[in-house]
Amino acid sequence: MPGVLYAIPAPLGGRAAEALPAPALAIVKTLRHFVVENAKSARAFLKDAGNDPKQMQIQEINEESIVKELLRPLNEGHSVGLLSEAGCPAIADPGARLVEAAHRAGIRVVPLIGPSSILLALMASGLEGQRFAFCGYLPRAEDERRNRIRELEARSRRERETQIFIETPYRNDVLLASLLEVLAEETSLCVATDLTLPTEAISTQSVRSWRAARRAIGKRPTIFLLLSG
Repeated sequence: MPGVLYAIPAPLGGRAAEALPAPALAIVKTLRHFVVENAKSARAFLKDAGNDPKQMQIQEINEESIVKELLRPLNEGHSVGLLSEAGCPAIADPGARLVEAAHRAGIRVVPLIGPSSILLALMASGLEGQRFAFCGYLPRAEDERRNRIRELEARSRRERETQIFIETPYRNDVLLASLLEVLAEETSLCVATDLTLPTEAISTQSVRSWRAARRAIGKRPTIFLLLSG
């Protein structure tokens, strides 16, 4: 009988014991096999969760060609934990390929409760929570990025839908500048930075107010949300 693939959320900041509820931690402690985005951060997380480093078998997920190899422990009857770098695995994360492969192989997938920066940002934004879309990363090229912003604003206006997206931290301020240049003054923009950390900052204002404030974000993990109209 195959094992179970557990999708384990990792802390956005702080310690494992502070990020996961006790039932989720209890499951994590029973596991010996893990597939992770980053081995170093995963070892720190698992050690803090109470796992014995000497008994852990950790494999990093990268190319699709190794997915079959990653399924081997599951097919041999061992349950496996899937870990992202931070937040929920398989959400804007390469772990989605393993989850897809597990379903194709008839392996049970169980998501554990834990932090998601996307939903935490939406919860705290005050924007439309009935209809929303996560749009991942916007294009890097300036003209393509501006066109994509216009598309998202039009979609938000048409559907009354919050648009959620992210950026590599060192390009945060470039993205913010594009947003303030392209978006209409009355569009609402939320910038949620360092979620769950002591430096957490969440602000929702009109684009008009953002332009007047002239704020910089810096190289900090950030979620952007916009709602037109």
